[in-house]
Amino acid sequence: MRPPRLWLALVLCCSFAITLVAQNPSSSTPQALSTLQSALQALTGNTATTDATLTGTASWFAGSDDETGTVVLKTISGANRLDLSLSAGTRSEIRTGTVSGSVVGTWIGPDRVPHAMMDHNLMTDAGWFPAFTIGNLRSASNVVATYIGVETRNGSSVVHISASQQFSSLPSASAALLQHLTKVDIYLDPSTLLPVSYVYNSHPDDNAMLDIPTEIRYSNYQTITGAQVPFRVQKFISSTLILDLQFQNASLNTGLTSTQITAQ
Repeated sequence: MRPPRLWLALVLCCSFAITLVAQNPSSSTPQALSTLQSALQALTGNTATTDATLTGTASWFAGSDDETGTVVLKTISGANRLDLSLSAGTRSEIRTGTVSGSVVGTWIGPDRVPHAMMDHNLMTDAGWFPAFTIGNLRSASNVVATYIGVETRNGSSVVHISASQQFSSLPSASAALLQHLTKVDIYLDPSTLLPVSYVYNSHPDDNAMLDIPTEIRYSNYQTITGAQVPFRVQKFISSTLILDLQFQNASLNTGLTSTQITAQ
């Protein structure tokens, strides 16, 4: 007899497979692709963005413990480093790509001890810099994007696009689970097509099947060397604000490398 947890996981995976095959198309809709391309054009203008460094202030909310301080975000396509210097200590989140194309992640708390991020929490982009988030979605060969339409979110009209990765070479249950883990929703301003919200699920380290709704909101866009950069980025978990970043300075295309991002 199978252990109960394994049996439950298999049942859930099969359920995912049946549901996703029934509901999700096998290829992107043309309107979704064209809208994502227009959003990327709105973000980058006529100049390709290769890297960005943003600095400003940060507020961290963890229950009754509110902390304030400064933030430094360094990012290139496929890698980013977020460093917070807060009143109770430092915090860092680092994501980098590998030669094989996978992503490795590390988070560091006030104790300064590095902790590995679980693979199932690295299946989606962190969303800190929307030009790279959308650019990676637009260029990935196995991403299927669907145009959902115009709707209301957080009190404002938005254009909704949903996307996930497809894994046709894997068994259906495994492919369905990975497709679910890579699902994201992007919400764009209808007039400018600039991203206002990016939504995905995070998960406990020991349970990839448990979804925790996570949202990144963008506002206060400013023009930096022809590109549009959100100078306010907020992170919500289960609809609760946990991180509020307000940038004062941004530098693009300075030659930032992955080595500078991963350096401790």
